[in-house]
Amino acid sequence: MKQLVILSGKGGTGKTSVSASFAHLTHLNPYRTGVFADADVDASNLELVLAPQQTEQEPFEGGRLAVIDPDRCVDCGVCEEVCRFDAIVKGAGARKVDSISCEGCAACVHVCPEQAIHMEDQVAGYWARSISRYGHLLHAHLYPAQENSGKLVTLIKQRARLLALDSEADLLLVDGPPGIGCPVISAVSGADYALVVAEPTTSGVHDMERVLKTTAHFKVPSAVCINKADIYPEGCADIEETCHAQSLPLLGKIPYDVEVTRAMVQGEPVTASAPDSEAAEALRSVYERVMQWIGLEGERDE
Repeated sequence: MKQLVILSGKGGTGKTSVSASFAHLTHLNPYRTGVFADADVDASNLELVLAPQQTEQEPFEGGRLAVIDPDRCVDCGVCEEVCRFDAIVKGAGARKVDSISCEGCAACVHVCPEQAIHMEDQVAGYWARSISRYGHLLHAHLYPAQENSGKLVTLIKQRARLLALDSEADLLLVDGPPGIGCPVISAVSGADYALVVAEPTTSGVHDMERVLKTTAHFKVPSAVCINKADIYPEGCADIEETCHAQSLPLLGKIPYDVEVTRAMVQGEPVTASAPDSEAAEALRSVYERVMQWIGLEGERDE
């Protein structure tokens, strides 16, 4: 089994559109089986395109939250004095904790003379296992203002990997989060290969270089494909130059195509909704080059 994570240096480059098309094309190949994971837990969108039916859902406990027992609180204000995040507020007869501001440091617990404060685990979101029209999908949702998305990404990847091993899948395809933060590090960890989807804009080129430094740090072999490659030729040339300078495979260019937008509105990969479009043809070419690059071309070994 090969684990491929699809990344982008910034949001909006078309990473999920590429991931959805890859899932569709994997499903079409009689010699290839795949398990899919949406590791962009802060803004999970892959399920919108793969139309999954949930078979399992479990809560995800993130950080811990301070809770004040109003029956034991004597309103001395010591907890408010030590809270660096202004999360302790005046209540009716007792202090209260602002759950949005609390960072779970537990300083208030240690200084409370009445032992009126304790820490509680809080449900920060959920993870789910589903059956999509193209195969198994592991995905998650992080509630607003919650943290520890890196831990949730790790959980999703662990569940997806076990499922892929149990089902003897050839490919574990991970739609990773954008950027270079903790969720990206969790998504890259353990991956065999990374495909970076870049767009030829000034910010797109800059952020592509940042995510490539991240994958290089973790020694994950990386390749690049350019989405909306024809909108800014100078930016496209900059990406090609970067790939050449770093000896990175440039596995294809996807043109700007309104059929991609129509496909997203319909909730389908463009390779399924408009298979004869320019974007779909380019995506099929990129997909086969990626499969060749990671060693999954041709018939499946028995």
